[in-house]
Amino acid sequence: MKSKHLIIFVKNKIAGKVKTRLAAGIGQEKAMEVYDKLLTHTHLATRCLDCEKTVYFSEQTEQDGLWADGNFFLEQQSGHDLGARMQQAFDAQFAKGAERVCIIGSDTFEITAEIIQSAFKALQKHDIVIGPASDGGYYLLGMKELQPELFHHKNWSTKAVLSQTLQDVQQLQLSYTLLPELNDIDQKEDWLAHQRKSNLSMQ
Repeated sequence: MKSKHLIIFVKNKIAGKVKTRLAAGIGQEKAMEVYDKLLTHTHLATRCLDCEKTVYFSEQTEQDGLWADGNFFLEQQSGHDLGARMQQAFDAQFAKGAERVCIIGSDTFEITAEIIQSAFKALQKHDIVIGPASDGGYYLLGMKELQPELFHHKNWSTKAVLSQTLQDVQQLQLSYTLLPELNDIDQKEDWLAHQRKSNLSMQ
């Protein structure tokens, strides 16, 4: 067991359950295509990281496909809401002996291996590391020991998540640091902004 463990939360590609807010703006078929690209990007950004990695699927584990290349353990999420599912995943990895654990989702094209590596490095000096998302949530959360309070009483999938989490961190008197802010792809406007940015970078 390596001392560093990366948890990756993904959704099984089921129509009507993936990127529903995005689908409302660009259509379900296009939203599925975007999510497929997000999964591919997340896979490429994480597959060669020097840490153990577990992919947690929303509905059922997929024993073949993108994540079945030997670089990832495969598990299924368990819990009544996002907070409970994340807490269970963190608890499982700490129980196995991990000393630094980070979690990411699969919602941003801006995540890189370097950002994740910097998160693990930050945990050498801080109790908590957070990667803020531009929508008021976070794309990464890392800690050195389980802090259950960070997963309770949150308005998940709202712009209040980051502020509520930071409030808990401060009340618990934990040291923390923030990573660069990244843009999640949750709605039509996020996707259009990403496309504009990509087009500019290619010029």
